[in-house]
Amino acid sequence: QVQLVESGGRLVQAGSSLTLACTATGDILSSYLMAWFRQTPGQEREFVAGLTWRNYRRLYADSVKDRFTISRVAAENTMYLRMNSLKPEDTAVYYCAVAPSYRNTYSQSKEYNIWGQGTQVTVAS
Repeated sequence: QVQLVESGGRLVQAGSSLTLACTATGDILSSYLMAWFRQTPGQEREFVAGLTWRNYRRLYADSVKDRFTISRVAAENTMYLRMNSLKPEDTAVYYCAVAPSYRNTYSQSKEYNIWGQGTQVTVAS
């Protein structure tokens, strides 16, 4: 069973950069797709970025594709989210998640069966 632990969230100023990390324990190779979602109070979880663990295909939401970069270090079982030019609207709890397969509905949270506990990112204006 895969377990996920996020880290790196904190308070930053608008325009700055921040990198989040998600470290997986367990049999990550059997998990096909890893992703970052974010959530604000009263809202559904929103897909931010994802990657296929084996062939490293990267996927982005339109709202972040020019500012955020998703990556992974396979030897460390760790996925990263580099966030540049942060905006106050990027403020959210950021979660990493794992899906057992890639589908065209990869941006929907229901496709993911394992979640981390989340890390808070706050962007001050």
